[in-house]
Amino acid sequence: MSHESESLVITASGEDKIGLVEGFTRRLNEAGCNIEESRMAALGGRFALLMRVTGSWDALAKLESRLPAVGEELGLSIIQQRTRASRPEKPLIPYMVEVSALDQPGIVNSLANFFARLHINIETLDTETYAAPHTGAPMFAVRMTLGIPADAHIATLRGDFLDYCDDQNLDATFEPVRG
Repeated sequence: MSHESESLVITASGEDKIGLVEGFTRRLNEAGCNIEESRMAALGGRFALLMRVTGSWDALAKLESRLPAVGEELGLSIIQQRTRASRPEKPLIPYMVEVSALDQPGIVNSLANFFARLHINIETLDTETYAAPHTGAPMFAVRMTLGIPADAHIATLRGDFLDYCDDQNLDATFEPVRG
């Protein structure tokens, strides 16, 4: 169904419990909608969902009218918005960036600032904290996918980014997304 021009973006959160994903996705199926993209995670006992669904105009309208009741039934706070597929103004090359460092406030903001100044879009971003092997020191890891304009000079960008990471005491990789 990815040929559909209109989509519904849904954000939902609530207490994490077994069967939540099944219950929510069953309601999507019953309305005749298809999940095109989604991210779901349990974070600190809470469940969070972000997804884009497609369907015919009437299927999307049916789902929109049912979502408040679904939220009530499943204990989810739901926000929904209609959207259309977006096309970048110029071709983008997907790159994966991974960063790890001793955990400290401000790492994500600093990385976001670096890429925003260069007009590079962060398309996905995941973070986690963990204990370092052997020492148990608190560590922080960031994994992000970037949309880099095709006319950017990648070697210069990679060098500038790795220099920035060295200055910030961040271990990093900067590689094209493969496959």
